Amino acid sequence: MFKKILIANRGEIALRVQRACREMGIQTVVVYSEADREAKYVRLADEAVCIGPAPSAQSYLHMPAIISAAEVTDAEAIHPGYGFLSENADFAERVEKSGFAFIGPRPDSIRLMGDKVSAKQSMIRSGVPCVPGSEGALPDDPREITRIARSIGYPVIIKAAGGGGGRGMRVVHTEAALINAVTMTRSEAGAAFGNPAVYMEKFLLQPRHIEIQVLADTHGNALWLGERDCSMQRRHQKILEEAPAPGIPRRLIERIGTRCADACKKIGYRGAGTFEFLYENGEFYFIEMNTRVQVEHPVTELITGIDIVVEQIRIAAGEKLTVRQRGVQFNGHSIECRINAEDPYKFTPSPGRITTWHVPGGPGVRVDSHAYANYFVPPNYDSMIGKIIVHGATREQAIARMRIALSEMVVDGIQTNIPLHRDLMVDARFIEGGTSIHYLEEYLAARHQG
Repeated sequence: MFKKILIANRGEIALRVQRACREMGIQTVVVYSEADREAKYVRLADEAVCIGPAPSAQSYLHMPAIISAAEVTDAEAIHPGYGFLSENADFAERVEKSGFAFIGPRPDSIRLMGDKVSAKQSMIRSGVPCVPGSEGALPDDPREITRIARSIGYPVIIKAAGGGGGRGMRVVHTEAALINAVTMTRSEAGAAFGNPAVYMEKFLLQPRHIEIQVLADTHGNALWLGERDCSMQRRHQKILEEAPAPGIPRRLIERIGTRCADACKKIGYRGAGTFEFLYENGEFYFIEMNTRVQVEHPVTELITGIDIVVEQIRIAAGEKLTVRQRGVQFNGHSIECRINAEDPYKFTPSPGRITTWHVPGGPGVRVDSHAYANYFVPPNYDSMIGKIIVHGATREQAIARMRIALSEMVVDGIQTNIPLHRDLMVDARFIEGGTSIHYLEEYLAARHQG
């Protein structure tokens, strides 16, 4: 097992990884930008290294600075968290070539799954169901593009092969708009991702966003840890997640979960990962794989009792998974609300100093956050400042506990989206369960008109 790990991230995930390391008796090195000098995890680290000014490009995305920090502190491994460099195959490769263990998948796996076209082709070969669409990247011939769209049937969605985070997508409802949409998406993809390749898929009208958590070691073992429903989204960004997904028959979940674990074995995957699907009319359609730990991993931890970050570290150290598939037990229901420093309905960022910070407690309540009273939320990064996660014996109990937790949470000095979460916890359609990925935007639009 490693003696010292460098955490190449910030915010709540840096603290989350640090806690796992401390529990395992592993020393931690934290890298931080000048904007994060006051962060809780910086003070708690065994060693902390400033790697640059506030802008991400000069700090958390600056590979040489991170690797140098690992060298000067004699760290043995680097945990990338999520975001920043966590799904950058070049970074994973540089980490390993520099003599450190990368706590994540192999670089070739990150490359394979990072390109949406190659990811989809590998999933088809592995028997994982995919959304009907083009076989690979779209050709240049407009007539061939039109033929592909007709064979799929409108509406279709054009997606960037190297895209992610909801960027590089365009829905097309008519043939007249098709070629212009492809041209524009190609241009955007080239500028945003350095890869102009795009592909086409059937656009599902009212799907849910369901994902399967997997773990795979270097000894040929892979397992799935149930599903999460991440359908409550705004502009493709999740704000609330729950596990298990309400209203989906267990036999369907077990079938798709088994296929995901089998796919991990076929592609030689290592570490934690998430298969993301659209689910509509009883069918799952693969959209992408996240080759890292995700923001919403705690809901899976609470229903399985398995520490995903500890498993990541153990896998990277060459150890076998601590549990087999038949030993994975699913208990109760868990919900996570992302707490963002932003206007709850306009979504404008609200950086600044937190004057009051009071977190909820009680049975089945967990708060993952790096914030505290007098903490300054910098304007340079993602607006998420924490997560409230609850667990109950039933979904009804979990909702009740989340309502109480949100009512107890006090954050003054900045705006947060807590009022939106409070409203959602009493919304009839959320309480019923099974809303589509479009529901939140429809809800917000209706509220605005009202």
